[in-house]
Amino acid sequence: MNKSRLLSGAAGFALLAATVPAMAQENQQTAQDQVAQAQMAAALEEEIVVYGQGETRQVQTLGTIDIQASAPGTSPLQMVQKLPGVNYQAADPFGAYEWAVRISIRGFGQTQLGFTLDGVPLGDMSYGNANGLHISRAVSGDNISSIELAQGAGALDTASTSNLGGTLKFLTRSPSEEFGVLTQFTGGTENTYRPFVRIDTGTLGTDGPRAFISYAYSHVDKWKGDGVHKYHHVNAKIEQPVGDDGSISYYVNFSDRREQDYQDLSLDLINRLGYDLDNLFPNYALALQIARAGQTGGAFPPPFRTLDDAYFDASGLRKDLLMYAAADLAVTDILAFNGNAYWHQNDGQGSWITPYAPSPNGSPVSFRTTEYDINRKGVTASLTADLGMNELNAGIWYEDNKFDQARRFYQMGLTQPERSVLDFQSNPFRTQFDYDIVSKTTVLHVQDTLRLDGFSLFGGFKSINAKNTIVPRVGTITGTIKAEDNFLPQVGATADLAEGHQLFATYAENMRAYQASGTSGPFSTSQAGFDFIKTRLKPEKSRTVEAGWRFNLDSVQGVLAFYDVKFKDRLLTVAQGPGIIGAPTALSNVGAVSSQGAEFGGNVNLTETFSVFGSLSYNDAKYSDNTVDGNGRVTATDGKRVVDAPKILAKGELAYDDETFFGRVTVSHTGKRFYTYLNDQPIKGHTLVDLTAGYRFGESAGFAKGWEIQANVTNLFDKKYVSTIGSNGFANSDPTGTNQTLLAGAPAQAFVTVKAQF
Repeated sequence: MNKSRLLSGAAGFALLAATVPAMAQENQQTAQDQVAQAQMAAALEEEIVVYGQGETRQVQTLGTIDIQASAPGTSPLQMVQKLPGVNYQAADPFGAYEWAVRISIRGFGQTQLGFTLDGVPLGDMSYGNANGLHISRAVSGDNISSIELAQGAGALDTASTSNLGGTLKFLTRSPSEEFGVLTQFTGGTENTYRPFVRIDTGTLGTDGPRAFISYAYSHVDKWKGDGVHKYHHVNAKIEQPVGDDGSISYYVNFSDRREQDYQDLSLDLINRLGYDLDNLFPNYALALQIARAGQTGGAFPPPFRTLDDAYFDASGLRKDLLMYAAADLAVTDILAFNGNAYWHQNDGQGSWITPYAPSPNGSPVSFRTTEYDINRKGVTASLTADLGMNELNAGIWYEDNKFDQARRFYQMGLTQPERSVLDFQSNPFRTQFDYDIVSKTTVLHVQDTLRLDGFSLFGGFKSINAKNTIVPRVGTITGTIKAEDNFLPQVGATADLAEGHQLFATYAENMRAYQASGTSGPFSTSQAGFDFIKTRLKPEKSRTVEAGWRFNLDSVQGVLAFYDVKFKDRLLTVAQGPGIIGAPTALSNVGAVSSQGAEFGGNVNLTETFSVFGSLSYNDAKYSDNTVDGNGRVTATDGKRVVDAPKILAKGELAYDDETFFGRVTVSHTGKRFYTYLNDQPIKGHTLVDLTAGYRFGESAGFAKGWEIQANVTNLFDKKYVSTIGSNGFANSDPTGTNQTLLAGAPAQAFVTVKAQF
């Protein structure tokens, strides 16, 4: 693991004087680092969670054992939900349906976190992502070797401009040194089937390259209503070892994902029609009847009362090609280079059969799309100088992203749909808007780590310059806006106490760049609105202080951390003045957020075969100001709880593995949450239980030697609950419970996987 190898800079130059006596200790320190790296590699293969020994930040890492316990096809993002501070919600058992996936950490939402794959930036992973792609499309979960979560202060070298809160770093597996073929098939509830095959070439020649290529196809029927989620996924990686520890690698990822949507719910709909309410597909006649009733003032067919009670159909389509070339090389005995060059192309459509826009042929519905086209390329590069007790690092990340976003309408049939939401559409009858948005991002960092006997210090900073320019093809918005801060510091320390005990502390500042989209961020307004805010708007910023104690005592490992976070210049779309004079709504800074909390995570190896894991999080995240719009209208948010930020999260897991039989029982509790800023509509907490059990065939199994069978059951006791909140945003208030921004969690689901290795 290349963890906290790089840490911080302004203080680094002051500490440089310490490097002269450090040279005498260089050989000893190098040996210690090699031992630590070997211990980390072993832990990732064997432990439930690795707790970031040596890090000055709150960090945990999931390794191979934990990742493989999930059912194949599970989103890599879902795998971290057991870790302290993580609030993860989804509407399907695999966590792969992107419209519903939400993760928040310490009160920061998904678009305020940072995500990378092998150092390549994935953007903010929002549904309509303008600068990246979801991790479930960037790599198959079968090909991930480890996942690192930093709940608060992410590493300075993380290629992200959205990480106000935590960061998630996903690493792909290296190709095997031996030739091999892995085949597996997963089947189960809702006509689920997922074949997967991976071929490793092994090392070619003497010290030559090695490679793997994998293919997965997934087909899952929706658990309610009618529809399907399906995708094709290809990963390929080539790795050439260089010297003792260096490598050059190439990675290619292709994903074609097509998902029919679940119906967004409200508390009113749940009370009237139940959790199982969904879109009407394939009943087109009923959809036309509801649309005509809403448009003419006629009677709605029971049990429906409004146009929004149920739509005909909706979907999300995403096709991605991601490639990178990376190098990790020793330049000299003390100087190392790490970098990558990447390119990403995305085509996407989010569709909705809307009853609010009739088709030109007289059909009361039309096919509305929001269309996406991303073409981005970038580089990251850093140099690390290992000077014994000191480790200096400096690096750069540059990205050029061209994002085309359009809203179009397509004609639907009079008696039959004549279009499928699973197909990319063409020949619109109307284009509402079509924008080209160019984003240029430059991030620099400098950092230094000083390691003494039982003590370490780091200091550094990063500089962010993120400029977004919008040009209309169809539409009115044009202009440029920039988020910039040349000094975002981070400092920290660790102190070893008795053997196996370590204290850590960090202070960090971060900034979030503006979202470069026509439907969110500064450009999601009129030209007058943009002209009004472009010189007044400030980017969101955070200040994080965290400290804690981690311990590793043979059979007991864990961490206890405390944090205080201040988040200022929160952005929210509000009215800029009276509507009667044409004043627009636009993004505005509306105040601050304060979060304090504590996190505990630990695992105990009870015997050689039994282990227990648990995590408990307390988070008190509140708004620090009232919201005031341009009319002077006050929303009394001061002191209210942050939306989608449960105060209590608790996870527990009992695991058994004797190398033949294995299994896990996992219990997860999510506390009460709010989806309104005034906290007038709480979503009650819920507790879920999941089960994993399996068997590995040994030497006596003949041709089945090395095979494995695994069963996964999610939501074992079939709990009915609200999972995702805020799917259509958050409102100030919802006194009647009619805001359709909720999604139901999946009921009990069961899957069986058979794996065979050759």
